[in-house]
Amino acid sequence: MRGPHRAARLGPPDDGQPSCGRRYEAFGRVMAALAGEPELMESCRDLTWRRGADHSWHIEWRDGPQAAEIAAVLTAHVPDPACPGALVTPTGPVTAGTATLDVMGVLFVLRSVDPMCRERFRGRPGLRRLSEALDTTRRTTSRHPWEVLLGG
Repeated sequence: MRGPHRAARLGPPDDGQPSCGRRYEAFGRVMAALAGEPELMESCRDLTWRRGADHSWHIEWRDGPQAAEIAAVLTAHVPDPACPGALVTPTGPVTAGTATLDVMGVLFVLRSVDPMCRERFRGRPGLRRLSEALDTTRRTTSRHPWEVLLGG
C-alpha cells in the first residue's frame, strides 16, 4: 500500500490516543499480571471489564482487594525490561474504592465495590480458597469436593 493511506494506518492516531494494538497489549499485560496472583483473583466476585468511551479500560469487582492493592500489584508486576522506567503510573488518586492508572499510555480505571483488604481475606476463617480445594496432595478427614461430585 502506497501513499497517504499507508502512513495513516501505520502511524499513531491523530487524536493523541494510543493505537488499538497498544490498548489491547496493555489490557493483556494487566490481565496477565492479575492472573499471576491467584489468591487475589479468587477473592474477587463479579470481575468485569469494559472499554470506556475515551478508549480507556474500566475494571470492576465486588468484595476482594481494595483498588489501591490492585494498583500496587500492577505497578510491581507489569515490567518490561526493554523499556526503561515504569509501565504503570497513577494518574489520579489511588484509594480503597478507585484507582486511575496509566499503563503503557492507556488509561485504566479500577473500581472496587465493597472492598476488603488482602489481610482480611487471608484471615477469614470460613472462606475456602479454590487452590486449597483443588490441592490433591493434602490429606483431610473429609471428602474432597470432586469426590463428592464423582460419587467417590
